[in-house]
Amino acid sequence: QVHLVESGGGPVQAGGSLRLSCAASGRIFSRHAMGWFRQAPGKEREFISAINWSSDNTYYADSVKGRFTISRDNAKNTVYLQMNSLKPEDTAVYYCAIDGIEWATAIATMSAYNSWGQGTQVTVSS
Repeated sequence: QVHLVESGGGPVQAGGSLRLSCAASGRIFSRHAMGWFRQAPGKEREFISAINWSSDNTYYADSVKGRFTISRDNAKNTVYLQMNSLKPEDTAVYYCAIDGIEWATAIATMSAYNSWGQGTQVTVSS
């Protein structure tokens, strides 16, 4: 089981930026795709972005494409989400997750991810 810890959330004004980090324990991180998801109050958890093990395959939800960038540093067992041009509708708890299959491509299917962090709150004010 991989332990994931998100950080970097907080309050920000519309148009601002935040960089989320997700640190993973264990030695399997570098062999697995990682994903970011978010859940706003009263809404279902939704896919935001994913990156495969080697960083040559990334995938974004239409709602964040062009504003958010996912990256990873396998030497540090960390995946990042750079969020620019933030909007009030980006307000949510953001979760990182690890794909359950080694060497998998970056995908949006939530059921493919078998370990999740505790989440970090992002609040965007207008």
